[in-house]
Amino acid sequence: MNEMKFAKKKLIMDEVSIKRALKRVAHEIVEKNRGAEDVALIGIKSRGIYLAHRLTKYIEEIEEKSVPVGILDVAFYRDDISKRPIPHHISKTEIPFDVSGKSIVLIDDVLFTGRTVRAALDAVMDFGRPANIQLAVLVDRGHRELPIRADFVGKNIPTSVDERVWVNLKEEDGVDSVDIREDIN
Repeated sequence: MNEMKFAKKKLIMDEVSIKRALKRVAHEIVEKNRGAEDVALIGIKSRGIYLAHRLTKYIEEIEEKSVPVGILDVAFYRDDISKRPIPHHISKTEIPFDVSGKSIVLIDDVLFTGRTVRAALDAVMDFGRPANIQLAVLVDRGHRELPIRADFVGKNIPTSVDERVWVNLKEEDGVDSVDIREDIN
């Protein structure tokens, strides 16, 4: 199997703009939920996990209240699992709180087709019945295949289907940036 190669086309967000977008999203989460009393965040593997921890920190600064964070790996909930290679590393899902009755905010880096979010919704429901589930993403690039939309968006980026949105985060990549890349194969 040939590995696809991509060339960087355009920088969309740098460290400062990512931080600004996440702080705004944290304020929007608090505003929509009238505080953070029954709010919990769940980051979708892999970069959604780091974003969830950052958002939790910002929400705690705003509300002066601890917000629980969970980690979700949706690999086995995907509807295309038979068409994708089996992941070499399956992360452990860790939701150390009862989701029942809480406002759950799923966190992901990029919203594209909606299939990852659909898988995450199924996974969360296996843990209980939340009061509601909201979605926060750093980037919404459009091209939905399912009727899913984000409640909170750091940045909308119009793209072509052939382009890729590349999110780099310090925790995994050593740098914070979002750029558009194109296939060079």
